[in-house]
Amino acid sequence: MEKLRNKMQEVIEQLFGVKVEPIITPAPEATGADYASNVAMQLAKLVHKNPMVIAEMIKGEFASELRVEIANPGFLNFSIPNHELLAEVGNYAHSFTEAVAWHDYANQTIVAEFSDPNPFKVLHVGHLYTSIVGDSISRLLEFGKAKVVRANFGGDVGLHVAKTLYALLKRSGRTLAQLTIEDIAQCYVEGTRAYEEDEAAKATITKLNKEIYRINAEDLHDSKLAQLYWRGRELSYQYFEEFYAQIGVKFDKFYPESSVADRGLLEVRAHTGTTYEESDGAVVYKGEKVGLHTRVFINREGVPTYEAKDIGLIFTKWDDWHFDESIVVTGNEQSDYMKVVLASVSEYAPQLVDRTTHLTHGLVKLPGNVKMSSRKGNFLKAVEVLEMVEENLQDNANGTINGVSGAKMADVNDMAHSTNAQVPDDEEKSSNEKIATRKEIALAAIKYAFLKYKMGGDIVFDPKESVSTTGNSGVYLLYSSVRARKILQKQNRMVERTFESSPESSIYEKNLCKKVVQYKDIIREAAVDKAPYKICTYLYELSQEFSRFYEHIKVSGNTREDELMDIVRAYYNVMEHGLAMLGIAVPEAM
Repeated sequence: MEKLRNKMQEVIEQLFGVKVEPIITPAPEATGADYASNVAMQLAKLVHKNPMVIAEMIKGEFASELRVEIANPGFLNFSIPNHELLAEVGNYAHSFTEAVAWHDYANQTIVAEFSDPNPFKVLHVGHLYTSIVGDSISRLLEFGKAKVVRANFGGDVGLHVAKTLYALLKRSGRTLAQLTIEDIAQCYVEGTRAYEEDEAAKATITKLNKEIYRINAEDLHDSKLAQLYWRGRELSYQYFEEFYAQIGVKFDKFYPESSVADRGLLEVRAHTGTTYEESDGAVVYKGEKVGLHTRVFINREGVPTYEAKDIGLIFTKWDDWHFDESIVVTGNEQSDYMKVVLASVSEYAPQLVDRTTHLTHGLVKLPGNVKMSSRKGNFLKAVEVLEMVEENLQDNANGTINGVSGAKMADVNDMAHSTNAQVPDDEEKSSNEKIATRKEIALAAIKYAFLKYKMGGDIVFDPKESVSTTGNSGVYLLYSSVRARKILQKQNRMVERTFESSPESSIYEKNLCKKVVQYKDIIREAAVDKAPYKICTYLYELSQEFSRFYEHIKVSGNTREDELMDIVRAYYNVMEHGLAMLGIAVPEAM
């Protein structure tokens, strides 16, 4: 497809003197063609010609190379000779990195900020989701040759810390050494309840909030409050690091709110009287002037709010990296908030706002659409999601899913692909093969289940569905990839048996080839749109094409075995790479 696109660009520039990037897609099945383009409609306004006339002119330049047909109102339908398609597939099989490489983001620095958990709180399913999405977006951009800085911003100071410490101070009988992250999470819930229901508690927490800033700024350690603060922060960061290691997500830079608060105060105070204004002892931004709402940036106690700290973060990231783009991933509930923050900054540093992309996502819910809240303490913890999926995998092994015995689960997967047994049985597996653990498969299932949805709306996460071996799941894609790997390992082991592909089976071969060579366009589009779900959709469709190919075409021992093995190898290379872009590693065996 890339060769066709390059040729079309040359033809268009030669005929019309303009440069465009033609859109080429798989042709509708009814056309009998391989690829279609609406480039004639793209050009109509540029060159002031009828699309049908443009299409005829382009067709004339391809007449000696390809079969080209025109359909109203100017679609070009191309049929690619089999040998050209197989040659491109061969590149995917033997020179994969070069075949799919692109460099749109070369020499660009992109800061990707995601996850953003607050110390003194437990990680919930939303943190798991944004960690997985942010990591996948980062991987896609890195493949486009960007220098990606993975950043994590967390509230080590602020009202939530004061609420937690308020409840911790009221507890007795537990030493600092005995304090756990679970204690901290429970105290946050208790402190929040007290803040909302008890005016005296609210006043105390407000006072604590100001004192915590002083503890951090002056590095104080003597008081009981200071000791609780530092121990709680230490436990929180240990907990975060352990969890990120567990899910295979890394960060290059952690920005505690305390490290950017002063910079935020500086910027807000420097622009008070122009962008910001004083109101009842606080400093606010009147967002109504740009169709938004008013927010407080410095409260009456002189303490910077989340808004001021986010401004401090924007400028600190710029000082540190001089980024070409800053991506910030948050929940949808932060959308209006961020609009106000960015609107205020645009009045005195518009270049930073122009380089900022705010991506938002919905809630992750279990079946039943129950809304959960960390403030109320009825939220779903991140670790609980992993545990649930592992339990469902165990149920599969024990034969409790759909009444299928664990011993037959591999057979179920075989039947899902085909009745064509071309791969070694379990007893043939090499003792050196690394078999995927339940934890690894569970994590792959979760990542795919989250990433297959377009970011923005709520997600209903079904643990049982996520480990399905026959549906649109990460487990299914892993099985399909491992199956291709086994076929490749078996090359030339059955040369005494020969098969010829029937004429009817050639369509399955060609369809798989056409799907494989779409990968470069798909990964590029997914990176530019920051949309990992496009990789998921493509990989699932690709695996379905492979399933049909596998069912209808004998590979091992075929007189065209080497050629067919190249197709399988190209398929495996794409699956392995595409899953890696989702943060999923293909095991040697399952």
